[in-house]
Amino acid sequence: MMIDHLVFAGPDLDDASALVERILGVSTVPGGQHVGVGTRNRLVGLGGSTYLEIIGPDPDQEEPALPRPFGIDDLDEARLVAWAVSVPEISEARRQVGEQLVGQGSSLSRMTPSGGVLAWEVTPTLPGAIPFLIDWLDTVHPTTSLDHKIELVALRVETPDPEPVRTAVRALGVTVEVRKAREVRLAATIDLPDRRVVLW
Repeated sequence: MMIDHLVFAGPDLDDASALVERILGVSTVPGGQHVGVGTRNRLVGLGGSTYLEIIGPDPDQEEPALPRPFGIDDLDEARLVAWAVSVPEISEARRQVGEQLVGQGSSLSRMTPSGGVLAWEVTPTLPGAIPFLIDWLDTVHPTTSLDHKIELVALRVETPDPEPVRTAVRALGVTVEVRKAREVRLAATIDLPDRRVVLW
């Protein structure tokens, strides 16, 4: 099990993507629409099978019946809001981590720009310090179509309540720094070709 992706969300996808491109010095690529959810995303490879998802409201969709994922409706600026761990089987991983920490699994899908379909199973996509779990089932992983000119080298999770996060991290066997702080904040250290940056 490993960090699958980081979620950088904002109230406007174009603005959030431009910010990421300015900080990381790479181009984001279209991901696709989450039909019925009211969001659209763009992607950046972070080395291996890890990527950055930039997500925001989709102006081409009607307002969704339910709140958008990751607390997008409440954001006033773009930032890292969540992180996902890739697991081979959701039910077993939920038992290992603790079902009360990660919640129930559900099935989702989206179309790719080329007309293909990505399908996955995932626990609730909420903003916060505890990772959500994702199983890509038989779908080809999104990173297969991404460039990997930059690399995620570390992730730090700051939270007022670090113990549940440490419990999840130990159960999943991922290497993440967990630090006690006054508010939840994620910090991703990323190696660029000519320098190292921290994305918040």
